[in-house]
Amino acid sequence: MRLLHTMLRVGNLQRSIDFYTQVLGMSLLRTSENPEYKYSLAFVGYSGGNPGQAEIELTYNWGTESYELGTAYGHIALGVPDAYAACEKIKAAGGNVTREAGPVKGGTTVIAFVTDPDGYKIELIQDKAKASGDGSPAGSDALRAS
Repeated sequence: MRLLHTMLRVGNLQRSIDFYTQVLGMSLLRTSENPEYKYSLAFVGYSGGNPGQAEIELTYNWGTESYELGTAYGHIALGVPDAYAACEKIKAAGGNVTREAGPVKGGTTVIAFVTDPDGYKIELIQDKAKASGDGSPAGSDALRAS
């Protein structure tokens, strides 16, 4: 078995596609429309998606503009080479960094959190090899998945 994708219900499909592609650097892998059942799907991910990497399925149910996220949902985690540089790049692209990069409480792993337009939390986890570094920008690869 392997993880294929995580599905998120979104209130505005294009806004969500723009966030995941323009702010987090993913690619739009495919879309589909189902007029009979009034929903649209968009799959986003890194490095061409499945089978190499899991994807995110953005589901827009026509006419539904928002959802209550509930208390059970946690976050999606993305591996990044440099969490500090990723946060700067996300902010420059208009993204919402809700926890700046820094060591996790009680540990040394460098993490950060961003929030997508629908309120979903995304954790950025810095590669261990970079964790002891100085936090300087890693260039354009700051958001590439590890």
